[in-house]
Amino acid sequence: MTASVSVAAIQMVSGFEVEQNLVRARELLEQAAEDGARVAVLPENFAAFQNRRLADLGQSEARGEDGSIQSFVGREAARLGLWIVAGSLPMGTRPDGTVVPDGRVRAACMVWNDQGERVARYDKIHLFDALVGDSQGRYQESDLFEPGDEVVTVDTPAGRLGLSICYDLRFPELYRRLREAGAEWVVVPSAFTHRTGEAHWEPLLRARAIEDQVWICAPNQGGQHDERRQTWGHSMIIDPWGSVVAERAEDGPGVVSAVVDRDQLASTRSAIPVWEHRRL
Repeated sequence: MTASVSVAAIQMVSGFEVEQNLVRARELLEQAAEDGARVAVLPENFAAFQNRRLADLGQSEARGEDGSIQSFVGREAARLGLWIVAGSLPMGTRPDGTVVPDGRVRAACMVWNDQGERVARYDKIHLFDALVGDSQGRYQESDLFEPGDEVVTVDTPAGRLGLSICYDLRFPELYRRLREAGAEWVVVPSAFTHRTGEAHWEPLLRARAIEDQVWICAPNQGGQHDERRQTWGHSMIIDPWGSVVAERAEDGPGVVSAVVDRDQLASTRSAIPVWEHRRL
């Protein structure tokens, strides 16, 4: 691993048609590679956004009938020579291969290396069951998803990476566990609602970066998906001091990149050694 590696956060406005979403994802991954990124991070639900479609895809995968999205990511990683963090995919099986019961699936963040090999899987632990004062109103992820229960890190060209997804962002104890596991940077692929994102997205991301002295790469869905669903966007990359070093300020698909500097990480941790000062 080198001291400085460029990473990219990819913002999308995914729709309900998988093939159209993958075409757009391919274009954005190509842009990230052309911009010099070694690692590109896709947002949550990048391949399919509508809940019923997610369940169908995950259950087909459990029956061995559908691996097309995973195959797509692996092919693109190898073709572009790019590490890809696939924000979240619906999986009808658990990491041990057992089938998720009750017709539910898991939301899995997976990592492929630049040879096209899958090297990590994290299943979203915290599920978004909430009342939001927007056009949709009520969100109940637990109706569709089974939560995961494992903290996952993986070595990448930009350092040891901690995996999380969207609503996990509100639970600082997870990020403490990731730091304890050696995380130097953390991804937060998301589909934050416009209402909650406007109020909480940046403050929460900056807090996680500051508290745990890690780089944060947070690609978000950003735009109007249908008459009821609008996401906040503002995909961003944040340094361990809590400064936003790259951000997509407008709605719509796009790529933002920044250099994850491990020397800056070490300097921040050395200057304010909060990890050694903990008492609880």
